[in-house]
Amino acid sequence: MTAQDEYASGTLTTEAGAPVADNQNTETAGVGGPLLFQDQYLFEKLAHFNRERIPERVVHARGAGAYGTFTVTGDVTKYTKAKFLSEIGKQTEVFLRFSTVAGSLGSADAVRDPRGFAVKFYTEEGNYDLVGNNTPVFFIKDASKFPDFIHTQKRDPYTGSQEADNVWDFWGLSPESTHQVTWLHGDRGIPASYRHMDGFGSHTYQWMNAEGDYVWVKYHFKTDQGIKNLTAEEADVLAGKDPDSHQRDLREAIERGEFPSWTVSVQIMTPEQAKTYRFNPFDLTKVWSQKDFPRIEIGKLELNRNPENIFAEVEQAIFSPAHFVPGIGPSPDKMLQGRLFAYADAHRYRVGVNADHLPVNQPHATIAKTHGRDGAMYDGRHGRAKNYEPNSFGGPSQTGERLWAQIPVQGTAGNHAAPLHAEDNDFVQAGNLYRLMSEEEKARLINNLANAIAGVSKDREDIVARAINNFRQADEEYGARLEAAVKERRAGL
Repeated sequence: MTAQDEYASGTLTTEAGAPVADNQNTETAGVGGPLLFQDQYLFEKLAHFNRERIPERVVHARGAGAYGTFTVTGDVTKYTKAKFLSEIGKQTEVFLRFSTVAGSLGSADAVRDPRGFAVKFYTEEGNYDLVGNNTPVFFIKDASKFPDFIHTQKRDPYTGSQEADNVWDFWGLSPESTHQVTWLHGDRGIPASYRHMDGFGSHTYQWMNAEGDYVWVKYHFKTDQGIKNLTAEEADVLAGKDPDSHQRDLREAIERGEFPSWTVSVQIMTPEQAKTYRFNPFDLTKVWSQKDFPRIEIGKLELNRNPENIFAEVEQAIFSPAHFVPGIGPSPDKMLQGRLFAYADAHRYRVGVNADHLPVNQPHATIAKTHGRDGAMYDGRHGRAKNYEPNSFGGPSQTGERLWAQIPVQGTAGNHAAPLHAEDNDFVQAGNLYRLMSEEEKARLINNLANAIAGVSKDREDIVARAINNFRQADEEYGARLEAAVKERRAGL
């Protein structure tokens, strides 16, 4: 009998395991009298019910997930010594959590918002978390701006609603956001489902081989189901009719045996190429040209098993880009550097300091051996083992082998802006993206942007003008068409 079967049958008990005599009627002082304080089973139930929710994620609160496998299809051993990538055909268990970014836990799936694409690889060297999105870029490139950015996407402290004034004020004053805003308001801004969208590692990461040589990499997950998106009008209807549309689609597809999959590839750049590349390769608002650095296929990711309990396995799943394995490490990407701390710390607060003890977060192909002890929900797994290192009692100790390569640094410490490369500005790639679109795609992009910007307060034309000017700098036609569309809508308000 499985643990699940045991919970589904037999005698109902208290949390301490004692049998429950009556789960229908509370103890009272006589028939119709007040409740008795001695009915501790009632208090146990009510107290537990009051605590059934943990703080929701500040971002990526709304999510769905599934288990599956990653299978290596390309030889990359000359680039990385990571064991889960060591031979063609090798399989590693994974858990993938999809999410929207700005909405709360109770929001709808079919909304215009980036989608989180977080993959946990249960490797034999420990868990490797790759935390990305369904877009290759992001709105900002410095972690210090992240709390400010998210505050503009959340509820205003006075009105209690998301305000167009806040959204467009920040984006207009942060021109580096122009590229991602163009992605977000284009046709791929509202995926039809989690199965029908691509994923990206977004950040730049380091791969190091067995000899200690390293390269920079970007991850791409190309959906094998094909890209499918919703128009704004279709999304408005679907979000109202079925707020759980994306979660339902993923779960039911796996139940039918239609296992979604993605072809995984990487772009690879040498340290020498990074020094002279025309864009800063560590700028999260930029992409690497695939003409300069073609994608190299490395594997296939398939999802084939639904979680049994959403709270335990999706809500309490934790991901951190700081969870590396030997052969993979960080880059100087300033957003990534901030997230190395912020993601893990968010889960220590939200789920607890021992969140890694939960089954979905434990390594599946090895055992975590740490000297961390105690704290809420500690399960005593270490027994009598000493909790320090070095020790002479046979405890786990360091390997002395680097996980990733050391990189040279120089200069004075200070609050520095990211270094500029030959073609670095905030508008080149946004303009390139616009010019790649068909006329029909451009028209839908202009319509989506104009509808959003038109919501800015009538007395704040400065916010409108500044926002439009960013798109004009990306492409003159882009800005002119958007300006005309916004004026038309605001005149009719």
